[in-house]
Amino acid sequence: MNPQFVVSALAEIAETASETLELQEVFNRVAAAVRRLVPFDNIGVVRIIDGQWAVLHATTAQCKVDAAACSGPEPLTSWSPRLRPRPGPIQRIDDAEIELDPAFPLDAKILKGGVRSALWEPFRSGEIWIGGVWLSAYRPQAFTDEHQEVLGPIAALLGSGVEHWRIWDAERRRRERLDRLESLLATLAVSLDVREVFGRISEAVQPVLAHQLLVLTELDARARAFRVVAFAGESDGLTPQGPIRLTEQESERSALDFEILRDMPAELPPATERNRLLLSTGMRSWIRVPVMRSGEVRGVIGFLHREPSRFGPDDVEVVRRIADRIALLLSHQELAEKARLAAEAGERAERLEATVQTLTRELEAQGRSRVIGVSRAWKDVLLHVGRVAPSDTTVLITGESGTGKEVVSRLIHQGSARAAKPFVAINCAALPEQLLESELFGHEKGSFTGAVAAKIGRLEQAAGGTLFLDEIGEMSPLVQAKFLRLLQEREFQRVGGTRVLRADVRVIAATNRDLAAAISRGQFREDLFYRLNVFEIPVPPLRGRPDDILPLAESFLEDLGRTMGRPAAGISRDAREGLLAYPWPGNVRELRNAIERAILLCDGGLITGEHLPAVVGRPGNARPQGSNGSPVDPAAPLPAGGVRLDAVERSFVERALQDARGNKSKAARLLGLTRSQFYSRMQKYGVN
Repeated sequence: MNPQFVVSALAEIAETASETLELQEVFNRVAAAVRRLVPFDNIGVVRIIDGQWAVLHATTAQCKVDAAACSGPEPLTSWSPRLRPRPGPIQRIDDAEIELDPAFPLDAKILKGGVRSALWEPFRSGEIWIGGVWLSAYRPQAFTDEHQEVLGPIAALLGSGVEHWRIWDAERRRRERLDRLESLLATLAVSLDVREVFGRISEAVQPVLAHQLLVLTELDARARAFRVVAFAGESDGLTPQGPIRLTEQESERSALDFEILRDMPAELPPATERNRLLLSTGMRSWIRVPVMRSGEVRGVIGFLHREPSRFGPDDVEVVRRIADRIALLLSHQELAEKARLAAEAGERAERLEATVQTLTRELEAQGRSRVIGVSRAWKDVLLHVGRVAPSDTTVLITGESGTGKEVVSRLIHQGSARAAKPFVAINCAALPEQLLESELFGHEKGSFTGAVAAKIGRLEQAAGGTLFLDEIGEMSPLVQAKFLRLLQEREFQRVGGTRVLRADVRVIAATNRDLAAAISRGQFREDLFYRLNVFEIPVPPLRGRPDDILPLAESFLEDLGRTMGRPAAGISRDAREGLLAYPWPGNVRELRNAIERAILLCDGGLITGEHLPAVVGRPGNARPQGSNGSPVDPAAPLPAGGVRLDAVERSFVERALQDARGNKSKAARLLGLTRSQFYSRMQKYGVN
């Protein structure tokens, strides 16, 4: 067989199989490509479950003709040893009537379907056998050794598609489980007293996480003790009682992210008060996570079952979600008690609402991104976020590059009713007009050169959630017009399509441009601007909130040190002075780059001014200029005529090029910028 012909056919199989996660949708085309290499009557792809069951993933067989092909899931013992799917190759079947055993159910079905010849080739994911490909023919001796050899790479390609589907399907089922949990937990809003609703919580969670006992405890870390606050379900000996003392080891373990016991009698020695209490319940399985409040472990939520090994790692996220909601409920209780003592009823209600909103946003944002800032300017931004997040209002976020506009957009999404739905971002400056239109609205097959298949756009991906448009000022006039219609009518069409689709999304846009000036130059539509600018949130530059520089630097030091595996000891006094004296034209992004560079250079020691980019660590090397062009000392009061920030930035660019002897990559590193950011500034100021 011609090797070039084989490679071409395999490439076609790979390309076709990659078009969709649902392999059955394109399987006839896959089969046609395989048939160019191996003649057959039917082909099928089988998934293996737990090494014991086989289920058909995709096939060309008609169930009425070949019933055995369409059966499943079936135990592997339904086939005779001669035909049984296995992780290794099976010698080809040349004459099924002679070689198969009709005493086995699936052998009998295959013979009844008229199959005479068959081939099998397994595929794996890493070291794990996950399935295989079979070919069948209605005539004997239809296949050769060469066909068996060619089937190997075909099985590998199709196995890759099955593995992608398996990962996607597991994530889909995980999300469905969590979505179902969210709807079930609506009972938490019924009362502020956790003991009143604890039984309903247990009942509501049963379909998602089966259990026979649910327990909430409150931890006193200082006294190294806990007490049972509430429980629901069966128990042989558990009753609310006074404090239970913890050993030092048990107290330390209470702060663990989670703990799973598969058989408590075998794993817990009855030598401590806590263990004796757990064993008295008569339960075997236990999973628990800490209940966090204000960043501290304040208790534990635990699920127990009488059968062993009922809980696993897949259940941890479910329990953690429940713990978060209970923490919120307990916070509501605490706030309600404080509010009761307030002198004015109106002030009490306002304080409770504001604090509850803050706690809700913190819990929804937990594990996603940290929001750092102590300045008044940044708190004003968060105040705007808190006001607009619960609504569906369109938001326009303005500010210089690197100020954190996308962080603000994610906070709005996390604080909205759409938080459980997708947050989809697209950078309007990163794509040319046609690609941006296709990426945003999607396209139909054949709508333009290269559109070999239909593709959904970001609007459809964000259905029910939030669409974030970064650098909206760079959007072309054609796409502006189409997007304006989307905002007005809440409907759109894919590129090359005729079907009208509804857009259930919240739109958040961001820009670092002066859109009013762009409108006057005819570069941006005025009607689109007013549609977007329903609620504006201006994000101040970092130089406008100097109180945030050091907290941000400390946060980056911690986060980057952990991810890079090279934590620094801290930031020296001279480095702090350099950080505060520098005007940060690249804002928070530039600060992060500077800290990342310093971590690499300090080798785990203290970050000093020598480890920072030259213009940051030694700000005296490049003096800002006043409005008259004269140098300005960063430590001195600002001149009456003001400071020309563009001149400051230009002087840093020129000095960096000089120090780097014209090496642009090195100059960019000195300023803590990427190469593309440095080129942009050179072009902006006409520096050669």
